[in-house]
Amino acid sequence: MIKKRNMIGQIGLVIITLGIYAIYWFYKISEEMKFVGKDASASPGLWTVLLFIPFGAFYSYYKFSELYEKISSDHFNKWLLFVLWLVFSPAVWFIVQSEMNKKADQQVTATV
Repeated sequence: MIKKRNMIGQIGLVIITLGIYAIYWFYKISEEMKFVGKDASASPGLWTVLLFIPFGAFYSYYKFSELYEKISSDHFNKWLLFVLWLVFSPAVWFIVQSEMNKKADQQVTATV
C-alpha cells in the first residue's frame, strides 16, 4: 500500500527530528517502491543500513535510483537520479515523493 505524504509536513518533520525522518522516509519509500515494482530482490532494510557505512550509501543510492527508474511513469533516468543524490538530495525527495503521491492517488481511484 502506498501512502500519500504531505511535502510541507515532511520538511517540518525533517527539521523537528534533526534529519532522522529523512532516514525513515528513505526506508518507507523504498518499501513502497519495492511493492509497486514487484521486485523481490530489492532490500530496503539493507539499503537503509548501508547509508551509515562509508561508500555503502553510494550503493544504496544507486539501487534506490534503479528501482525508481523501473516504477516511475516516465522512466526517470537512474543515473540522473543517482547524481542528484550526490549533488542535491532534496531534489530526489521532491521527484520521488511527487511520483509516489501520484501512485497513491491512482491506488485510491482503482479501489473505488
